[in-house]
Amino acid sequence: MLYLVAYIDRAAVGFAHLHMGADVGIGDAAYGLGAGLFFIGYFLFEVPSNLMLDKFGARKWFARILLTWGLITMAMALIEGPKSFYALRFLLGVAEAGFFPGVLYLITQWYPVRHRGKIMGMFVLSQPIAMMIAGPLAGALLGMDGIANMHGWQWLFILVGLPAVLLALPTYLYLPDDYKKVKWLSNQQKDWLKNELVKDESEYDQTRHANPLHALKDKRVLTLALYYLPVTLSIYGLNLWLPTIIKQFSGGSDLQVGFLSSVPYVFGIIGLLIIPRSSDKLNDRYGHLSFLYAVGACAMFFSAWLSSPVMQLVALSAVAFCLFSTTAVFWTLPGRFLTGASAAAGIALINSVGNLGGYLGPFGIGLLKEYTGNMAAGLYFLSCVMVFGLILTYFVYAKFEKNKTQKFNVSEKA
Repeated sequence: MLYLVAYIDRAAVGFAHLHMGADVGIGDAAYGLGAGLFFIGYFLFEVPSNLMLDKFGARKWFARILLTWGLITMAMALIEGPKSFYALRFLLGVAEAGFFPGVLYLITQWYPVRHRGKIMGMFVLSQPIAMMIAGPLAGALLGMDGIANMHGWQWLFILVGLPAVLLALPTYLYLPDDYKKVKWLSNQQKDWLKNELVKDESEYDQTRHANPLHALKDKRVLTLALYYLPVTLSIYGLNLWLPTIIKQFSGGSDLQVGFLSSVPYVFGIIGLLIIPRSSDKLNDRYGHLSFLYAVGACAMFFSAWLSSPVMQLVALSAVAFCLFSTTAVFWTLPGRFLTGASAAAGIALINSVGNLGGYLGPFGIGLLKEYTGNMAAGLYFLSCVMVFGLILTYFVYAKFEKNKTQKFNVSEKA
């Protein structure tokens, strides 16, 4: 639920851009830069934030994150030009840093390796559901233009930021820090889970560094950080520009654009219900990732190349199917070789470096759109990024996982 709120907040700026730019003088390149600055703040503060989570516990730290990101999102209604837009987007990234990797770290504390594909898929399901909700919701809120002498985009920021603020107290009161403290598991169940996690640590030769910061120098962590970059670059590039893309080829009203923007995310949900489970069942991560990158790259190319609005929407739906599934399958990889506080630091570094794609994607597409006058060049660029991800899949598997996968195939199926 919290990630659902987070992703609706992230999507809001893409819909606000439909009118905010003209009202306060923010062009396409400036919007792309500001949208991406969120990820610079995220990058700088993500590792410290995840280590603080390990120190203070999820209950307190997530409540702090929710309160600050909700208030800053609401403050986006006060934007007066590019400088204030840049500042608040950066601060929003600082405030939210650590939430997504914090949840991923918690998952490694609650679920054995063999179940994590399905669990990651269920968690990441919040992304496309949020985007489905965000489209019609944003379209309706933009229609509040003029109420209380405020623009529709100002109402949008205020009303999507409010739920995060309201959820801070329930999170503090009810979110469990770990399985040892909950009352809804018996002692026998807690012992079983503890034994399964210990068994994973031995079976997968997981690393627990004496100093968790040493995980930041682990070659496997650094390689996965690079490997995650094409995923985030593509998914945030698409998410933050999708309303503009659909507005350009459909010419519809804000409400129509909102509803059409939700269509690709239906297919993102379908992908998350199928692909991660298949990955768990077959104990195959890299084959699935290769398939998703290849199909996603082709679909991204055709979304720009085709001239029919219907076929463009079909292609974008295939892209969403692949990108969201890729995210879920990818995040099963770090927990195969890291555990404990090392996992907290390593996951945070992978996500923070990878999320630089959240800066490069929107900014790069904004520059290409401003230079060419249309979105096609930006989509071709994202297609090339996904081809790069496909190439990296082979190198990551060959360098770090090939022998391990062969060794553990039998034991994991058992």
